[in-house]
Amino acid sequence: MATSIATASDPALPAERFFRASLSLLILTSTVTLVSTGKLDVLTSFAAPLIVLYKGFRSWHGRPAELSPRSATWWVLAYLAFFPVDALFLSRFSVGNSSNPPLFAALLGVVHFLIFVTIARFYSAVTDRDALFLSMLSFAGILAAAVLTVDTTFLILFFIFLLFGVSTFVGMELRHGAVGAVSPALHVHPERDRRLNRALSLSALTVATGSIVLGSVLFFFFPRFSAGYLGRASFNTSLMSGFTENVELGQIGEIKKDSAVVMRVQTGKPIGYDRLRWRGIALTTFDGRRWTSSEHNPQRLQPGEDGWIYTTDSTPNPHEPGMFYTVYLEPLATDAIFVPGKVTRLRGNFAGEGGNSYAGMHRTSILRDSTGTLLNPSHNYTAVRYAGISRLPPLDAAKLRAASADYSPDITETYLQLPQLDPRIPELAKQITKNARTPFDKALAIESYLLNGFTYTLNLAGKPGDDPLAHFLFETRAGHCEYFASAMTIMLRTLGIPSREVNGFLPGEYNDLGGDYIVRASDAHSWVEVYFPGMDWQTFDPTPAAPENETGFLSRLGKYADWMEITWSEWVIGYDFAHQLVLAQNLQRDSRNWSESARNWFERKQRAGKKWMKSLQPQRGVLGYMLPIALVLFLAALRFNVLAELSRRVRLFFQLRGSKVVRADPQLASRLYAELLRILARRGLMRSVSQTPFEFAAAVDSPNLAPAVREFTQLYGQARFGGAPCDTTRLRQLLDQIRTALRGR
Repeated sequence: MATSIATASDPALPAERFFRASLSLLILTSTVTLVSTGKLDVLTSFAAPLIVLYKGFRSWHGRPAELSPRSATWWVLAYLAFFPVDALFLSRFSVGNSSNPPLFAALLGVVHFLIFVTIARFYSAVTDRDALFLSMLSFAGILAAAVLTVDTTFLILFFIFLLFGVSTFVGMELRHGAVGAVSPALHVHPERDRRLNRALSLSALTVATGSIVLGSVLFFFFPRFSAGYLGRASFNTSLMSGFTENVELGQIGEIKKDSAVVMRVQTGKPIGYDRLRWRGIALTTFDGRRWTSSEHNPQRLQPGEDGWIYTTDSTPNPHEPGMFYTVYLEPLATDAIFVPGKVTRLRGNFAGEGGNSYAGMHRTSILRDSTGTLLNPSHNYTAVRYAGISRLPPLDAAKLRAASADYSPDITETYLQLPQLDPRIPELAKQITKNARTPFDKALAIESYLLNGFTYTLNLAGKPGDDPLAHFLFETRAGHCEYFASAMTIMLRTLGIPSREVNGFLPGEYNDLGGDYIVRASDAHSWVEVYFPGMDWQTFDPTPAAPENETGFLSRLGKYADWMEITWSEWVIGYDFAHQLVLAQNLQRDSRNWSESARNWFERKQRAGKKWMKSLQPQRGVLGYMLPIALVLFLAALRFNVLAELSRRVRLFFQLRGSKVVRADPQLASRLYAELLRILARRGLMRSVSQTPFEFAAAVDSPNLAPAVREFTQLYGQARFGGAPCDTTRLRQLLDQIRTALRGR
C-alpha cells in the first residue's frame, strides 16, 4: 500500500519538510531548465514556473492536495484531446525560423503536454508513488531541454537538478524507513532539526558532487562520435536574410538591430589589422533596389589527405601577415561560411555529422564561386565549428597606384553592370574624383567623401522611392552600411572601375578571457571590394564608425559568460578523439613538468636544510649538545604521552570556551567526565571496568568529594543518555570543587 504524502508523517517534522522542499525544487528546476532553452512561448515561460512555485510554497506549509487524482486524470485526458490543436496550429507561432517547422511544432506540443501533466500530478500528489512519478516526469523535462539546447545554462541547471534529485530520493528513503515505526515521533526540537537538515543537505551535496566528478572523468575518457538522431536539427535558427544570393537594400540594417551572438572567432590574441572583416557573401548585380549574385555553378572543394580544404591554388607568401583561427558559428539561415582576409585553407565538419571527428571532416565539402564566396552545401542549420588559415595582405598604395587599368572581358562584363541610374550619380562620381589620376586614388576619394560627408544611422527618415541610392546621396545623406557600400560600388562602376558589394561582419568585441572575438548580429556589415589587375581584390569601407557602447561591470560579466560558452563549445560539444589526444598530451607534458618542479623543489629544500644544520654546529660552546638533548626530550614526551595529553587539554580548552551550541553538545559531557576520572585516578580513586558511572559515584565515600561527584555523574548521565543539553557551566564548577577538595586531602 502506497504511503500518503499528506498523512504519512507530520509535516512539521524535519525529514518530511526536507522531502517536500526537495521534491518541489526538483520540479521547479526541471521547469526552469525547459524555460531557459528560449524555445517556449511567453505565456508558458512565465506561467509554468509561477504555478510550480506556488504549489511548492503550499507543500512546504503542509497544505493538502488541491486536486483529486480523478480530477487530475480528467484534466490530462482533456489536454490530450487538445494536443493536436497545439501541435498543428498554436505551436507553429513559436517555431520562428526553424529549418523543420512541423517537427519543431510537434516537439513544442510534446513539451507543453509534459509540463501540463507534471503540474496536474503535482497538484494532486498524495502518495509516494506520485512523488516517484513526479521525479520521472522532471527527468523527462531535463531530457527534453537537452534536445532543445546545448547551452552552458543547461549544464548549470542540470547540476542543480542532480543535487535536488539526490536530496529528493534521500528524503523519500527516510520517509519509507519511518513507515511502521514502533517508537513515537520525537517532539519538535529546533536545534536538532537544524542539525538534521544540515546533515541531509551535506549528504545530498556530497553524493551529487561525487557523481559530477565521476561523470566528468568518464566524459573525458569517452569522446563523442555522433550527434544523435536530432543532432542536425536546429529548431530555431537565426534569420540572416542579408547573407543570401538575393539581398534587398536595407536588410542588413534590420539585422543590425539584433544583439544576438552569431559566432565566436578564437584567435588567441587581438589581430592588429585595420581592415579585418569576417567576409560572407559577395554580390555582383544591382537593379536599383536589390543585389544578387550571378554565379550559379560553384566549384565543389573536397578535403585533402590531411583533412584541409584548400580554397586557393596560389602559393601563400610567407612574408605576408597571416592568422590561424577557429570559428564557432551559431545556427544561421544562410549557407555562407565567414572567413577573414584571403583564406587559403579550411578544416571542419561542415556536414554536421559525427561531431568534429577525423572521418567526418573527410566526408565534408564546401562550395566556392567565382567571387570567392564560400558556401556550406549542408547548410548552417546546426552549429558549425571550423578552423582556417588566412592571409591578411596590407594595402600597398604604391603597387595599387601602379596597377594596370586593362581589365579582362569577364571582369568588365560582371563587375561594371549598372541599372538605370539617376544622372546625378555619375556626375557626382566624376566631381569627387576629378583630381584623382589612378583607379586606386579614385576609390580613396569616394571612400573619403562618404566617410566624412555623411552620417551613420539605422533610423532612415522619409521614403526612398524608386531610387534609394539617389535618395541617400542627395536628400538624407544618412544611412547604414548597405547604402554606403552600394553608393561607392555604383559610383566606381560609373567610372569604369570593377567593384562589388560584400556582406559579412565587423570584427566584433575581443574577449581577452577566451582569446576570441564575440560577433553579434549587430556587427553585420557591408563594404566594397575593388579589382586591381595583378593585385586581385582589395577592401574599402566607406561607412563611418557607429557610436560605441559604453563598457562596464555588466560588459565584463558578459565576457566571463562568453568564455564559459566558448569553453563549453570547445571541450564539451566539440569534444572528440582529437581533443582527447590533445588533453592526454597536455596532461603528460604537465605531469612531467610537475614532477621535475617537485624534484627541484625537494632538492632545494634539502640543500637549505643541510646548510641550516651546518650553521647550528658551533665551533665552541655547549650549543653542539642541544640537538641530542632536544631529541631525547622529544622521545621522552612520546613515551609518557605528553603530546597527546597536551593536545587533549588544548582541544578541551577551546571547546569549553566555544559557542553556546558547542558547549551544549552531549559529547562534551563525556569529555568532562573523562577529565573527572583522570583527576580522581591521580588521587588513587580508580573506577573499575565493571562499575557503572552511578555505582562508581556511590563508592566515593569522602564527605568532601561525594556530593560533587554524584551531582557531576547525574548531570553527565542526563546529557549522555537522556538527550538533555550539556550544562557545561555547572560541570566546570563541580570540577573546580573536586580539585579543591583533592588538594585539601
